[in-house]
Amino acid sequence: MAGRAVSATTTRDVGDKKVQGAGMTLTLGKRRTTVLASTALIVIAFMVALVQTPVTAATPLTVSQGIATQNGSSATVRGYVVGQPTATNTVVTSSYPNDYALALADSATETSTSRMLYVQIPAEFRAQWGLRSNPSLKGQQVDVTGLLSAYFSHPGLKSPTGFGLVGSDPGDPGDPEDPTDPPPGDGEHDDYYADALGKTGTELRTSLHTIISAQTKLSYDQVWNALKATDEDPANSANVILLYSGRSQSKSTNGGDPDDWNREHVWAKSHGDFGTATGPGTDIHHLRPTDVSVNSTRGNKDFDNGGGTVSECSGCATDADSFEPPDAVKGDVARMILYMAIRYEGGDGFANLEPNDLVNNGSNPYMGRLSVLLAWNAQDPPSAFEEHRNDVIFEQFQHNRNPFIDHPEWANAIFN
Repeated sequence: MAGRAVSATTTRDVGDKKVQGAGMTLTLGKRRTTVLASTALIVIAFMVALVQTPVTAATPLTVSQGIATQNGSSATVRGYVVGQPTATNTVVTSSYPNDYALALADSATETSTSRMLYVQIPAEFRAQWGLRSNPSLKGQQVDVTGLLSAYFSHPGLKSPTGFGLVGSDPGDPGDPEDPTDPPPGDGEHDDYYADALGKTGTELRTSLHTIISAQTKLSYDQVWNALKATDEDPANSANVILLYSGRSQSKSTNGGDPDDWNREHVWAKSHGDFGTATGPGTDIHHLRPTDVSVNSTRGNKDFDNGGGTVSECSGCATDADSFEPPDAVKGDVARMILYMAIRYEGGDGFANLEPNDLVNNGSNPYMGRLSVLLAWNAQDPPSAFEEHRNDVIFEQFQHNRNPFIDHPEWANAIFN
């Protein structure tokens, strides 16, 4: 092939025809063909760019960057596994209680929780990435991809889609061909209740008791602040919602005056004589903020339908031996009572609490009326407020759940 540069105006010969235009002339034997220079240069530049611009993955964020970017965005964070968070300011480094979370830091020897990122572990990743099942992960450097959002009310990474040791690709244990995959659940919290699924009656009750008995216990003084979080008014973060009256009231007005709010034991503390002892007396699954006067009217009465009206509580009714809450929280009350019966079976130094179909139970460890409570559970399904409360207790305080909020159908499976 021979070529010859020409002036800005060039001629290309095709047969007996000549065509002029900007470009360059190539000579092929006796046939000369002109290729447009501008087009050729664009194509060449594009091809060079493809060769010189490799596709690379985004650089993972450090833990400190992840802590500073809590905006809900998706990101991959690289850090060392330093333990398991169990509360806002608590990370355990041994005897891990479950496989639900990791704490990451930029140093494998970090001890300050303020420099740690709390990582939620979804059910499908727990068998491979939970510390109870894999304690040797501590000290390993990992990449985790998820949403930069608070977890345990602490800077966190939620809803991860990939985990991987540094130097390997984030894994997806959801691959159905992986024989180590855990079986898929059929509900949001089925991982927590895995040992109870498919059971009924006594077997279900026994499994649930074991599951929910793993909890962090609060002192009675700590209950005040806990209730300010669990029962916060979603429309006004300075207030709590009072259980029976439904009134939104300032968090700061807790106390003993008639229009203050105080700590109501839904399972009356005299029914089993546990008082305010750490355990059933401080279990916030059944402790709720209530108007002081309404709390006094309820006293230690069992629950049942009927009675006269109650001042400051529209929809409430009471008589000599029973109290009826308003329709909006009848199911809440029922599910709290059933939780207490499953949680406190008499094996931890407290009375064996049990619902029965009586009222006027006095100081016996019973609470009635069971048939009415089961009807209330069906009549008033769990609300968004009740479900959120269950989540806050699990994530921030006791780290156990009320199973009858997550699975209200279990009430009849156990108590009928």
